[in-house]
Parts: sequence; structure tokens; C-alpha cells
Amino acid sequence: MLGEWTALVCRELGVDPARVDRDALLDLTKEVAHGVTRPAAPLTAYLLGLAQGAGSAPPDAVERLTELAQRWEGAVAETRGDR
Repeated sequence: MLGEWTALVCRELGVDPARVDRDALLDLTKEVAHGVTRPAAPLTAYLLGLAQGAGSAPPDAVERLTELAQRWEGAVAETRGDR
């Protein structure tokens, strides 16, 4: 089902399905949902899509965002001075 949905959405949006790393994107949203907050997952995916469409996303954007979500608690604590 997910493969068919991905293909249909890509066709509808004029996106080459070969450019979509579905598994990496799903891993990213899983990390964000569990590490940050659930509503941040679709927002992050949307923002990533905007950045990629604008050409401003770095080539390793998915990996960088995944790492950011994984270290979210520590980064927030550091920013607040809790450490």
C-alpha cells in the first residue's frame, strides 16, 4: 500500500520517485515523533521538502535532521543551561 501511495503522490506532484528515499524519510519522522514530539514529524518532513524544493537543503539533510532529533533532549537541556 505504501509503495502505491508513494508512486501516486509522486505522479500527482511531478516528483521523480527515484529521488524519494522513503525509508530514510520514515526513519526521520519516527525519530522526530519519538525524540521531539509527534506533531513535529510531519512538520519536519514538510520543512525538509520546502528546503529541498528551494535548493537550500544540504545533501545530507535527512541524516542531519535525524541526528538532531536523536540528540534533542540534550540540546534543549544545553540551551536552557540544565547541564
